[in-house]
Amino acid sequence: MAPPPVPARPSLLGVFAHPDDESLLAGGVLAQHAASGANTAVVTATWAPGSHRAAELADALTILGAGEPRMLGYADARIPDSAPGRPRLCDAPVDEVVELLVGHIRTVRPQIVITHDAYGQLTGHPDHVRTHQVTVLAFHSAGLEHLYPDTGAPWQPAALFAATHPHSGAGELGELLTRVGKKVLSVPDEHITATVDVHGHLEQKWAAILSHHSQAARERPLPGILARLPAQARESIIATEHYTRLDIPLPGALRELTV
Repeated sequence: MAPPPVPARPSLLGVFAHPDDESLLAGGVLAQHAASGANTAVVTATWAPGSHRAAELADALTILGAGEPRMLGYADARIPDSAPGRPRLCDAPVDEVVELLVGHIRTVRPQIVITHDAYGQLTGHPDHVRTHQVTVLAFHSAGLEHLYPDTGAPWQPAALFAATHPHSGAGELGELLTRVGKKVLSVPDEHITATVDVHGHLEQKWAAILSHHSQAARERPLPGILARLPAQARESIIATEHYTRLDIPLPGALRELTV
């Protein structure tokens, strides 16, 4: 029997706040890595596993080739009934959330971890900000054997990237968000360390975004904003993904996001 093909891209774990963040922010990169044979997975911090948004997430991850949902099950900061009986993510003890994430990192054993930027993306959602914070801590903790020993054997990913938006690339999207009363928080262009053209997986990415039906049907969420745009305008927004490397490279670590 022939050995399995060697993946062209490194294994990848996305850690995001809400169902739909994975598709909007990193859907192209997730699809690229999965198509090359790389192991890909996504952890979602909020919403209960049995909710309608969990079902939408499962559909999106199937389209992107990113496995089954891995949901921490905390409540959305703005929708307390998104996870009945659980605290909001932004109210949960940081150490508790970090331990859960370390467990997923040690199980998936990714070479690359992707999460939100420190602003919490363009709109500064508090769940995005908290997810960024706990992911940075979990990234560094996962490789240390004396931290969270009950979550499995240590595993140190090679690189940590934040999905983000440069000033030069936020114009059209920023205008759309401003129209519905949202703020726009982008970063200087020199902060970008990887710009990824995802045209080759654009249909997958858009189908994954549309899988979040409850958001695409509404006016204010980004899937709904994008769904009302002409195809060409929408493509110009979602066909490029931007990332900033956050970690200090260790000896032998990946030098860049492989695209």
